[in-house]
Amino acid sequence: MHKPIIFITGSARGIGAATARLAKEQGWLPVLHGRTETDRLKTLAKELEAPFFVADVGNKAEIDKAIKAAHEKLGRLDALANCAGIVKPKPFLEMNLEDWQVEYQINVLGSVFACQAVIPLMQKQENGGRIVNISSIRGLAPTMSARAMCYSMSKAAICALTETLAKEFSPKIGVNAVAPGFTATDMAETWSEGVWSQARSALAGRPGEPEEIASAILFLASKQASFITGQTILADGGYTMAGK
Repeated sequence: MHKPIIFITGSARGIGAATARLAKEQGWLPVLHGRTETDRLKTLAKELEAPFFVADVGNKAEIDKAIKAAHEKLGRLDALANCAGIVKPKPFLEMNLEDWQVEYQINVLGSVFACQAVIPLMQKQENGGRIVNISSIRGLAPTMSARAMCYSMSKAAICALTETLAKEFSPKIGVNAVAPGFTATDMAETWSEGVWSQARSALAGRPGEPEEIASAILFLASKQASFITGQTILADGGYTMAGK
C-alpha cells in the first residue's frame, strides 16, 4: 500500500507548515511549496525529508508547472491543500485596483489555478483525489470583516469555489474547505491586545493552534472523509457562536 501524497501550497510557514509536519507524522508524504526558495522552506523540506517546489500560486503557468512536476516525480498526488494566502487590511475607500487584484490573485485565483492543475491528474487516478481549500471565519457571516473587506470577500469566494467544484467533479474528487478562526501562527506576534481579547472570547477561551487546523485539513484530505464533499468546516473554537 502506497504512502498517500499531499501537495500543500504555502507550506513554508503557518498553517501550511503545520499541515506538512502533521502529514509526515500521520504517514503521508508531504510535498512542500513556497513562492520563493527561502531558507525556511529548504529547512522544513530537509526536516521532513520532503520534496519542495517553488512557484507563485497567482501565476497560472508557474503553479501548473510545479504541480505537474510533482506528479511526474512522485507518480500520483492523492490530495491538494491550498494553504497559500495573504491579508492586507485597508479601509474600503482607500483601496485601489492593485489592492483588490493582489489579494484576489493569491487568495482566489491561487486556489483556482492549483485546482485546474491537479484535477485532470486526479481524474486519471484510480482512486481520484481530495482537495481542501482554506477559507476563514472572515469569509462567513456574521464574522466578515469590514476592516479586511477584500480578504473577507476572497474567502467567501473560496466557499463558493469549494461547493461548485464538488458539484462538478464528484464522485471522483472530493472537495471541501476549512474555515479557521483566530490561529496562533507566527503572525500572532503582531496581534494587539484587542485582537487577543477577541481570540480569547471563543468558547474554547483561546486561539487555535496551527496543528489543530492542520488536523482538520488532513481529515478532509483523507479517506476517512470519503462521504464528505462540498462542505466548509468551521474550526474556530466556538468563536462564531460565542455571541460576544
